Amino acid sequence: MDENVDEQSKLPELKLDAKQAQGFLAFFKTLPPDSRAVRFFDRRDYYTVHGDSAVFIAKTYYRTTTALRQLGNVSEALSSVSVSKNMFESIARDLLLERMDHTLELYEGSGSNWRLIKSGSPGNIGSFEDVLFANNEMQDSPAIVALLPNFRENGCIVGLAYVDLTKRLMGLAEFLDDSHFTNVESALVGLGCKECLLPLDSGKFGDLKPLHDALTKCGVMLTERKKSEFKMRDLVQDLSRLVKGSVEPVRDMVSGFEFAPAALGALLAYAELLADESNYGNYNIQKYNLDSYMRLDSAAMRALNVLESKTDANKNFSLFGLMNRTCTAGMGKRLLHMWLKQPLLDVKEINSRLDLVQAFVEDTALRQDLRQHLKRISDIERLTQYLEKRRAGLQHIVKLYQSSIRLPFIKNALENYEGQFSSLIKEKYMECLEIWTDNDHLNKFNNLVETAVDLDQLENGEYMISSSYDPALSKLKNVQESIEQQIQDLHRQVANDLDLAVDKALKLDKGTQFGHVFRITKKEEPKVRKKLSTHFIVLETRKDGVKFTNTKLKKLGDQYQKIVEEYKNFQKELVHRVIETASSFNEVFRPLAEMLSELDVLLGFADLASSCPTPYTRPDITSSDEGNIILEGSRHPCVEAQDWVNFIPNDCKLVRGESWFQIITGPNMGGKSTFIRQVGVNILMAQVGCFVPCDKASISVRDCIFARVGAGDCQLRGVSTFMQEMLETASILKGATEKSLIIIDELGRGTSTYDGFGLAWAICEHLVEVIKAPTLFATHFHELTALAHGNTDLEPHGKQIVGVANFHVSAHIDSSNHKLTMLYKVEPGACDQSFGIHVAEFANFPSSVVALAREKAAELEDFSTDSTTSATTGKEIPSKRKREFGSEDMSKGVGRARQFLEEFANLPLDKMDLKEALQQVSQLRDGLKKDAANSNWLQQFL
Repeated sequence: MDENVDEQSKLPELKLDAKQAQGFLAFFKTLPPDSRAVRFFDRRDYYTVHGDSAVFIAKTYYRTTTALRQLGNVSEALSSVSVSKNMFESIARDLLLERMDHTLELYEGSGSNWRLIKSGSPGNIGSFEDVLFANNEMQDSPAIVALLPNFRENGCIVGLAYVDLTKRLMGLAEFLDDSHFTNVESALVGLGCKECLLPLDSGKFGDLKPLHDALTKCGVMLTERKKSEFKMRDLVQDLSRLVKGSVEPVRDMVSGFEFAPAALGALLAYAELLADESNYGNYNIQKYNLDSYMRLDSAAMRALNVLESKTDANKNFSLFGLMNRTCTAGMGKRLLHMWLKQPLLDVKEINSRLDLVQAFVEDTALRQDLRQHLKRISDIERLTQYLEKRRAGLQHIVKLYQSSIRLPFIKNALENYEGQFSSLIKEKYMECLEIWTDNDHLNKFNNLVETAVDLDQLENGEYMISSSYDPALSKLKNVQESIEQQIQDLHRQVANDLDLAVDKALKLDKGTQFGHVFRITKKEEPKVRKKLSTHFIVLETRKDGVKFTNTKLKKLGDQYQKIVEEYKNFQKELVHRVIETASSFNEVFRPLAEMLSELDVLLGFADLASSCPTPYTRPDITSSDEGNIILEGSRHPCVEAQDWVNFIPNDCKLVRGESWFQIITGPNMGGKSTFIRQVGVNILMAQVGCFVPCDKASISVRDCIFARVGAGDCQLRGVSTFMQEMLETASILKGATEKSLIIIDELGRGTSTYDGFGLAWAICEHLVEVIKAPTLFATHFHELTALAHGNTDLEPHGKQIVGVANFHVSAHIDSSNHKLTMLYKVEPGACDQSFGIHVAEFANFPSSVVALAREKAAELEDFSTDSTTSATTGKEIPSKRKREFGSEDMSKGVGRARQFLEEFANLPLDKMDLKEALQQVSQLRDGLKKDAANSNWLQQFL
């Protein structure tokens, strides 16, 4: 909103006399209090906002309270602020598309008589679409969700319903969720939810707090409604009016749910769908299945930079910004938005998209030709909505026509494709286009527009019905032209009478005040003054000249005005008739919009894959229960797209039973975070159906990507950095399956070293042994690398952990000056040292501080007898530890100690006599002593 700082100087003047102010204050007091509602009052030339909302507008958008004015006398003064038309549009966009914490109401009227004409919320922006997208494309399609939670002993059964008002789509879902509401969060992300309805008093505060937190993390506005609104009564009857087709399938679907229908009932009431008859018969309803798409929570969306953010330095900072190569006006962008939130799981569907992308990658001429035609395609989805809602004008019909006439060119381009995927292109596009462009469908629509609309007038920016479309209109046009000719003849006659040159000296003007008039300059007036006073009526004398008329011109002018009004009214009637006829083609335009959007996105994928300096490659896709994840020469698409980056590719080989769980160590700024994120981004791109930035890729489909990356306090929600870290990790432990992908960066850093290491170790064990999902775990706890040792007894009875591998990001230190150089290569093996002090040098720490840090680090570090092999030099070096025990020694000792304690606890001491008990304990102790001979860690206890 930076551009609005300058609006202060353009602040419209608040003009209300005492009577108007008194009447308005009386009305304002009758409005129900609503802290979320920002109420605008239309004063024709400007808008006003009052009360607490005025203070909010002044502070947030004008950034000063000097913009405030007081309405009324001192005792009942009402804070007020005036807002220009442009400023109103900017504020509306911010409130409904960005902030997600306010609703918007617009009133019109005067004095004490005002009425609400528009209301909107982040999930229901329909009435403000003209304002929000007057000069901007609609990039996202917001959804409203209603949740009905039912808490049980084994968890919470959630009834979910949603409405997408742009696509006119409703959905129902029901599922069991955990205490962190991980399934709800995934659903909110997948549906692109902007607003969520919850019943008041739907559970204890302690039960609901995690749900409220999930809404906050997803940037969703919470709207609480009365519990009585969540009802199923008459729902099927209401849906029978709204949904296309027969009522039986709707009744069957609703009867299959216990709680979701009540949530849908609340949505219908809140969105007032039944109040608008244009909704009748235009909605679809479906069952929403969480398992249909890859699940992504808000943490994963942020970690992978999937969608755009206000803080992005350029469009390539986000995956959406990078992949958005769409050409259509808005439709393609919205579909890409949806695809990125709903990556596919079905291998066949993924490969179908990849086949089409490959066809467009391989045939450059086809791709470029199609993209040129798509640039001429308007936002058909929104245009058809205007038709359905009876809000369309002739300009909307013309835009549909201009899109429709591009279809034969698109069809011809696709027909000329003869590559290996020609049968797929024929099935996906050609068969539909053949039907839609025949004489019974869009050709018929085109003929209607060409006959009815005066297309020649489009160059002048006028949208008019052609006079030849209707005999009565043609007759009126002829009369109008005849009168115009008579006026022109009279103009020439008067010029002759006054001996003045036509148009140069004697001009013919047409205005709203006098209609047709003659005008001469003040310089010419003395020459004809005598005739003017006797034969003409002088209307006005001004600097620009003298305006005058006569009875004949006045009569012709009145006739002309009357015929023009008749012509306009008949035009309106015919426009209404044409729009009604055009509305019947919506059944063709809706599926056409879907097909063109999909074609647009896939062509964008192909353009991205081909135009990058290092081209993308097609991934091999396997089902989630087979194959591995192999990315050779993989790159982060957003990072490599930055101008200042020369990206160094890396391999990632997540192999079942060998390196399914990878521990990555190395210095800060060495590329650990970029590496683990790029793996997630590559997999997401592949399952969306796009080529990936790799030399070669083989991907086993993942049902979910979990990410625990970075740390940020959430004090506004009372959550510390470490608590946020633990909450996100708990979501992973509860929600992940062996078919997921887990990305964890720097776990356990927000608490003490020992607690953090203990948690990190325990979480790693659980992920490896219980969840068994492919995992990339970046850490500075070098002790964790002991997990990868094949002979490490982490559990009693010789149980071993398999499938864990160590990797590190390489760096080089110049021994002469201690300078650190990042190599950004990911290589096998653990990192043998920390680089924190070197990174501090990068940050230009004072040399005295760096020297003291080296000194203190040297004091704290002991060199144990245990040695490891350096991953960078290959030489045997003493391991640096803050304690005197090596990681392998410690992990073996812990396992043996646990075994001793369990064996001791299992002794039936209550059934033994003293001598037998002492003998058994002695045997256990001797065995422990024997094993401790090879363990420094155990020896400290003996």
